[in-house]
Order: sequence, then C-alpha cells, then structure tokens
Amino acid sequence: MTDTTSRANQFIRALPHARALGMELKALRDGTAVISMPYADKLIGDPNTGVVHGGAVSALMDTACGAAVMSHPSNPAGTATIDLRIEYLRAATPGQTITTEATCYHVTRSVAFVRATATDDNTETPVATVTGTFTVEGGK
Repeated sequence: MTDTTSRANQFIRALPHARALGMELKALRDGTAVISMPYADKLIGDPNTGVVHGGAVSALMDTACGAAVMSHPSNPAGTATIDLRIEYLRAATPGQTITTEATCYHVTRSVAFVRATATDDNTETPVATVTGTFTVEGGK
C-alpha cells in the first residue's frame, strides 16, 4: 500500500460518519478517488420507497472529493471542504451500492478544484454530480 493510499484509508477510517455509512476506498491514484457505500436500511430517507437519504449521498461524495485532493500529485498534507455544489439527478435504486468517483483536476497554492459523479448499478445515468473547492495544506 502506498503512503498516499495508506493516508487516504486512515483519513476515511478517522471520520466517524464514513465508518457509520460503511464507506470503502476502492481506488486511489493521482488525484482520483473511488469510494463506495453499500445500501443499508439505516440510510433510507424515504421508508415508502427505500431510497437512500440525500445526506448520505452528499457525505459519500464530499469524502471522495477530499480523498481525491489528498491523492493529487502535488501531495497536499490535508484538506477541508470550502464549497460543494451537488446536483441530484435521480434517486439511487434501493438495494444497490452507491459509488463515487472524484477527480481533483486543478490545484493552486491554497485551493483544489474537484468534480465527482455518484452512480449505482446504472452507470449510464448518474445519481448525482458534484463540483467543489477544497483547502490545500502543506503541498509541494
């Protein structure tokens, strides 16, 4: 496991909400992070439909974006969300794992820019998309 992957895993395990939501790091490379969140009854926002609460989806996406920043080749030591714009495109299908792929596409001395997409088994039509800015601490 690389130092960056180890740091990202440590980052995710240190977040109580990430543990509570069952988030799992699937991939991490050069400014891209893939994190999944399995379906669970405790995440249901609408008991009539079984749809996962939007807050759980946003937490997943925010966490993936932070991991993407930390894996960027500029090697930021830490990060925090400045701004996150989420567009919910459809409800996630009940019973399916939600996966977010986030990419940090630009880093300045103090700000990182990230975009991400969340999908379930239907990867053609996203559940949500995100654009965000994050702080950069201690990069090269």
